[in-house]
Amino acid sequence: MPAQAIYRRLPRFPDEFVWGVATSAFQIEGAPTLDGKGPSIWDTFCRQPGAIADGSNGDVACEHVRRWQEDLDLIKDLGVDAYRFSVSWPRVRPGGSGAWNAKGLDFYEQLVDGLLARDIKPYLTLNHWDLPDELQQQGGWASRDTVHRFVEYAQGITQRLGDRLASITTHNEPWVIAVLGYETGIFAPGIKDRATAMQATHHLMLSHGLAVQALRAEGHATPLGIVLNLSPMHAATDAPQDLEKTRLEDGRLLRWYMDPLFKGAYPDDVVAYLGDDAPTVQSGDMAAISTPMDFLGVNYYSRSVISAQGPWDVNSSGREITDMGWEVYPEGLTELLVRMHRDYPVPPLYVTENGGAFKDHLQDGRVHDHQRRDFIARHISAVADAMEQGVHMAGYMVWSLLDNFEWASGFEKRFGIVHVDYTTQCRTLKDSALWYRDFLRAQKAARQNRGPAPTMVLSNQHNAVAAAPVQD
Repeated sequence: MPAQAIYRRLPRFPDEFVWGVATSAFQIEGAPTLDGKGPSIWDTFCRQPGAIADGSNGDVACEHVRRWQEDLDLIKDLGVDAYRFSVSWPRVRPGGSGAWNAKGLDFYEQLVDGLLARDIKPYLTLNHWDLPDELQQQGGWASRDTVHRFVEYAQGITQRLGDRLASITTHNEPWVIAVLGYETGIFAPGIKDRATAMQATHHLMLSHGLAVQALRAEGHATPLGIVLNLSPMHAATDAPQDLEKTRLEDGRLLRWYMDPLFKGAYPDDVVAYLGDDAPTVQSGDMAAISTPMDFLGVNYYSRSVISAQGPWDVNSSGREITDMGWEVYPEGLTELLVRMHRDYPVPPLYVTENGGAFKDHLQDGRVHDHQRRDFIARHISAVADAMEQGVHMAGYMVWSLLDNFEWASGFEKRFGIVHVDYTTQCRTLKDSALWYRDFLRAQKAARQNRGPAPTMVLSNQHNAVAAAPVQD
């Protein structure tokens, strides 16, 4: 153990606290045309020259469609309570509207039943970015018609699977879909127009609210919510221009989504900033968007430091940097969760994604990813800190179960706690997975014995590697 290690006894998390792992359909499934699946915007985007860093695509990915039983056994072995996964919209309804694909629906029914048979709770996401390409040809999320097609899709999936699901998330990270997909164009569908992006944002939020209303009207009792990617915004200096820009960027990332969900309006300062690029909002839209939810998911990876002079040099922080170029900043998760609890009437919160990409190496059948292990441990500690300050936390899920297709980065970045050999498709539990399994076993033992949780070793150095449960 490092000479400067410190000990901390984390609380015994509540019995109902949910521990999980997460994936998304396009990143792991492969089988892009199997059994009648239609193309998604990501299938199309991957064919654009230069769109993906390594020139790859999701045609094979992790072959999860063929290896799903093996993957569910891995999840079972980890001892988690829940698996967060997404449905591929074009696999179950290839054109986004019209006929449903029975074989695609059968696949997800088998997946859900397989999870339940292994005593794992299914946490389903309806939209993790893979919009049917046919809908994109009709305007995609910039078209109000897509709102209604999404509601139909939500109804169809819930009618088929809702009685067996632990929760349903409407959208994963609408900011990413709209801004990276329609404004900067670095993600599918590759459009570069701010006004289009802002209209897409509004339609995503509207489709969320209308879907929640429709499912409730049909009598479905499955918990419903949405997942946002959020970060605390810190000014690089106390200079007025840095503070002003930080406030604006906070508005564009956090308040642009949280305000309509919980206050029924977009923030005035961001609307003014957008000017003619602000979205068209029809009567009744904001009331729909602010329909009460059962939970809110938060995806957290790092903070953002804002400078009016241009991009901030992340290396200047002196902290560890992930393979994505993101600063490791676990205390930002506590700050974010406490701020949401303080500023908004939020329902129970989940950390629905949290993890780090690091350069892993499989050696002698092991992957010694101490950086990822430490990352996860420190962020679990950050969740505990938020709970101690009164935040109602419902669960924590590691991103990601498997190394997978990392969007525009292709296969160059690895987030998984399970290593995937993309040539053989062999799965290997990394040290982070073994640590997570041991941590969960210790938590469950503490629950059963009604005793305290084990002490965790955490170094007080930012680049620490020690993070493991130990005996007192």
